[in-house]
Amino acid sequence: MSLAGSWRAELRKLLLVLAASAALGWATGLTVEMLCLGLSGVSVNWLWQLWRMRRWLEHPDEAPPESTGIWGLVYDTIYGLQRENRDARGRLQSTVDYLRSSFASMRDGVVILTQSGAIEWSNAAAERFLGLQYPRDRGQPVLNLLRWPAFHDYFLKGEFQQPLQVAHAANPRLILQFEITTFAGGDFLLFVRDVTRVVQTDQMRRDFVGNVSHELRTPLTVFKGYLDTLGASEALSVEPYTRAIGQMNGQVQRMENLLTDLLWLSRIESVREERKTEAVDMAGMLEELREELRLSNPERLLVLELDCRDTIVGDYRELRSAVSNLVINALKYSSDDEPVVASWRHEEDGLHLTVRDRGIGIDEQHLPRLTERFYRVDESRAAKTGGTGLGLAIVKHVAASHRADLRIESEPGRGSAFSLVFPLP
Repeated sequence: MSLAGSWRAELRKLLLVLAASAALGWATGLTVEMLCLGLSGVSVNWLWQLWRMRRWLEHPDEAPPESTGIWGLVYDTIYGLQRENRDARGRLQSTVDYLRSSFASMRDGVVILTQSGAIEWSNAAAERFLGLQYPRDRGQPVLNLLRWPAFHDYFLKGEFQQPLQVAHAANPRLILQFEITTFAGGDFLLFVRDVTRVVQTDQMRRDFVGNVSHELRTPLTVFKGYLDTLGASEALSVEPYTRAIGQMNGQVQRMENLLTDLLWLSRIESVREERKTEAVDMAGMLEELREELRLSNPERLLVLELDCRDTIVGDYRELRSAVSNLVINALKYSSDDEPVVASWRHEEDGLHLTVRDRGIGIDEQHLPRLTERFYRVDESRAAKTGGTGLGLAIVKHVAASHRADLRIESEPGRGSAFSLVFPLP
């Protein structure tokens, strides 16, 4: 029976009781008393049904009371909702158990935190890395148990786009990486992994590059000196000597440029985590670059579109190297009669520095790898332009150290646009 039908049936019962009470009252001359008695009976029946419902709700595992009419429909509806709720809770619990079982088997530490930062669950790896124990620490604020200043700042700041790497408080030789993500409407999922070997390998690579670059500077200086001496000699000022000396000079210069870029990239990587405090006038920097280009290469045109004069907090030398690399690349890969456009504008999503050219462009398949060290779209083209293959790698690291986003758009035959998008102050 439908809900409307049950209510009509219940109303008919009430009317029948009132009619019977009125008839009995008319026959006995006690109409009011009989009507009150009939209404009292209906009330007692409803109170009895409410008592049965309350007792059943206190023991939901029992079958619902047998009843007819509106009360039977109410019992059936509540019972159906209870069954659906139990099924949903069973499926949810099964999912939670599966996830916890998966997390428990991970080598990385996993901690589930509530919105307030209290520990809800942790696996065995979290105990090994952080000393947390489940279920003993359940409900404890994680900041009370992990008294690491760097982690406190990272968690309270709430900016989890980049992971946090810190040395273990009890064992400084152990480097841990924290990653936090939000889920379930505000709870946190904390991952902890041991990245000691990765950090050590990366440091060894940086040390190797820096040491080799420094060591190679001395023989290159000697080569350069002797080549200058040979080039100034009148006895060697005829072909084929002049051509050979010129080619050797060109290769030595290219090697010097490569070492300069390697040393600069190594320096940027080593100070990447340092706090940036300098206010940098990006519009003024572009104007300086245009003036330098006008003096050193007057036939090339750099057009500026400065829509704002906003400054950013950063490192001037790093930003200057990144912007100059973008401008130099645009000039290299576009024809002499085509201008390069550099713009600085304030948008809703950040401050945009964009360098556009109308050059040869880059095929889409190469875009994801452009910022890799020494990656070449075309080896012959790279040899022709004399590039080191490190320019965009430097740009990428400068962008990361300034929390900027490097965006690349390009189409073969129509040019490219490289943008650095800095967060708004």
